[in-house]
Amino acid sequence: MEINLLSFKTPYEISMELSEKEKQRRKYLGFTQAQLAEKSGVSLGSLKRFERTGEISLMSLLKIATVLDCLKEFDGLFEKPEYTSIEELLNDKNR
Repeated sequence: MEINLLSFKTPYEISMELSEKEKQRRKYLGFTQAQLAEKSGVSLGSLKRFERTGEISLMSLLKIATVLDCLKEFDGLFEKPEYTSIEELLNDKNR
């Protein structure tokens, strides 16, 4: 399998995209930052920092995702990829 490193986003880019998507979802559902912070148990300061910088703990992100009904999106995060050839299957068995 060939990997094109130029097509990957940086962790910073991904975290900023996540924070923007969270903010859009929060607003769509009609939550203020304070309301989401209270409902999720995440401090208002942490939520504000996340929306501004993309920085947040994993546990806080999962709490926010729960309130915004997005927790299921994390289910496939570290799943083992499906094999696309017999060679991949055999190579994996030899690891």
